[in-house]
Amino acid sequence: MNDRTVSVIVVSRARPEALRRCLLAIAQLQYRSFEVVVVACPQGVAVANASAALSEIKCIAFDEANISAARNLGLKHAAGDIVAFVDDDAVPEPQWLHHLVAPAARADVAAMGGFVRARNGISFQYKARTLDAQGTPQEVEIDPFQATVLVPPKGRAIKTEGTNMAFRRDVLVDIGGFDPAFRFFLDETDVNMRLAQVGHATALVPLAEVHHGFAASATRRQDRVPRDLFEIGASWAVFQRKYIPKADRPAHWRLQHTSERRRLLQHMVAGRLEPRDVRRLMNRLDAGYEDGQHRRFGAAQLPRHAMQPFRPVEFRRREAKFTSVRGIRATAAIEAAVARVAAGSIETVLVLSRTALFHSVQFTLDGVWVQRGGLFGRANRDEPLFRFTTFRRRSQRERARIAAVRGLEQR
Repeated sequence: MNDRTVSVIVVSRARPEALRRCLLAIAQLQYRSFEVVVVACPQGVAVANASAALSEIKCIAFDEANISAARNLGLKHAAGDIVAFVDDDAVPEPQWLHHLVAPAARADVAAMGGFVRARNGISFQYKARTLDAQGTPQEVEIDPFQATVLVPPKGRAIKTEGTNMAFRRDVLVDIGGFDPAFRFFLDETDVNMRLAQVGHATALVPLAEVHHGFAASATRRQDRVPRDLFEIGASWAVFQRKYIPKADRPAHWRLQHTSERRRLLQHMVAGRLEPRDVRRLMNRLDAGYEDGQHRRFGAAQLPRHAMQPFRPVEFRRREAKFTSVRGIRATAAIEAAVARVAAGSIETVLVLSRTALFHSVQFTLDGVWVQRGGLFGRANRDEPLFRFTTFRRRSQRERARIAAVRGLEQR
């Protein structure tokens, strides 16, 4: 097993139930030497301190709407060789750290990024992406089962996603951590750009999976409709001042402005926003852009050594188990799985109905991975709409699909 120590940093603000679920998933991580650092508001601090799932948590109080400042605070207290970040509204797969940190065996790898599943637990929000000189992400094809190490060409960077990324602590400290001028948006993009400027390689790791729920916050609703665009406008202004020649900034801003307006209009057409909401949000975007023209930016002052010693979570080797049942037996199967989780296992329950319904995956508040869908329906969204099969064959196929990320023995 990888012997590098890892600090898992979780920033949480006003989402105590999401944090509770995140910590429950972190407790199932199958990695021998990691600690957990939670940087949170008072509600989150209370959840972390009351967590029965984790034996040790470094809990840091912080209640400002600035994710970069919060991450830097976590970094100050993180004592691992590697610092890994996951959002409070996300849950990592049990083998997340095992896969994510493995490329650090190569001395030239400074950063690592995994794939992010969407709210349904099947589709991907983010896979492998690079960034052009204007901060625009672009998809890139890589091996879907092996880590790919990329050295960015001049003028480009390798994208890591804020809810699923890791860095060598010393490298992140050397470049100044996260820039607090990016309070909510483009924070990790800025880090990616600075890593590229000094020539560091990034490993993109498909099997290091995190499920991201997009929980509601001060900036977006549960249905992903924005509540406020001020910080998006401000972040683009800061990004331009750091990376884009002055003559190119007006055209760049027109592109971003048009993109945000198009996004709002799509929500309006779908009935999720009213015309007055669109006007208000665009005014906030413009106000943020003006504010960002005057923000101070730059590297943070970070200590070479952590403020607290490494405080590892008590490692518990857990056996991963897989159960498949027909819908009528779902309740009993899940209840039995909950009891086994409490006894120390990692439980997956596949519930199949005799339909062609699409599949979805949920990590429950009791710590069970539950996948539901039709016997003949899609799991991966590029599969056929309907595929005739038997219960046994479908169960075997779904088990094999998740084996590497869930820690199931290969058959």
